[in-house]
Amino acid sequence: MKTRLLHVRANVEDLKRSVQWYEEVLGFTVKATWPPENPNYVHFEHEGGAMFALMEHENYPTPGRFNFYVDNVDSLWDKLKNKAEVLEELFSTPYGSRKFTILDIDGNELGFVQDNITD
Repeated sequence: MKTRLLHVRANVEDLKRSVQWYEEVLGFTVKATWPPENPNYVHFEHEGGAMFALMEHENYPTPGRFNFYVDNVDSLWDKLKNKAEVLEELFSTPYGSRKFTILDIDGNELGFVQDNITD
C-alpha cells in the first residue's frame, strides 16, 4: 500500500483560544474554518507536506506527536523556548537532525526538526 499524508488534525478544548495561541506564539495563519456559522474546525496555511488543522473536540489532547520540519531550528528554539511548555529541549540526534518538542496549550505535542545537520 502506498500512502501520501496530506492532512492531520489535533484536537483542542477551546478553538478560539487555541487559534490565538497558534497565531501569536507560532505565527501560523488560518486559511479556512468550518462550519461557517459556528466553526469548530480550522486549518492553517501550509507549504507542501500535510495540512495542519485544529478541531474543538472533547477528546483532547490528541495522542501522538506532530513534527514540523523547519529551516533553522536553533533560531526557532530561541524564539519559542520561553513561550510554551518544553517537553524536549533542543538537541542533536544520532541520525543527523536537531529537534525540540513543546506542548501547545491543550497538551498536544509539537516537534520542530531540522534535518541533515553536520557538526
